[in-house]
Amino acid sequence: MRDQITAGLKVAMKAKDVERLSTLRLINAAIKDRDIALRGTGDEGLVGNPEILAILGKMVKQRQESARAYEEGGRLELAEKELSEIKIIEDYLPRQLNEEESAKAVDAAIAEVGAESIRDMGKVMAVLKDKYTGQMDFGKTGPLVKDRLG
Repeated sequence: MRDQITAGLKVAMKAKDVERLSTLRLINAAIKDRDIALRGTGDEGLVGNPEILAILGKMVKQRQESARAYEEGGRLELAEKELSEIKIIEDYLPRQLNEEESAKAVDAAIAEVGAESIRDMGKVMAVLKDKYTGQMDFGKTGPLVKDRLG
């Protein structure tokens, strides 16, 4: 993932694509921040792909919230900027699962851990996060799991 982002950064520089370049620099900065935070815990390694996917997912969610706030405030030009950054970030995320695929994944995870009640929700969510980080919105998945177990 790091290599993909770095290659994208170089392409954007050569193409003088200012918007894409600034967004990719933000992604790189977020990844480096996480690397530095890991060093503070005594872990000298770099963040791996699952963590990078989580960072990208968080960045998308932040921009969606900002865009919504800008639209409500009548600042459409700022909302457009946020939405265009989302598209650039999503280029580096795996394809998102649709509702039907998410429902099947939830059912499979419930079966895998043998979940029977709402108390097993944490186990189900852990399985889903291991397999589908960056592919599903866990804010929407949580209530779906709750409905299946409740």
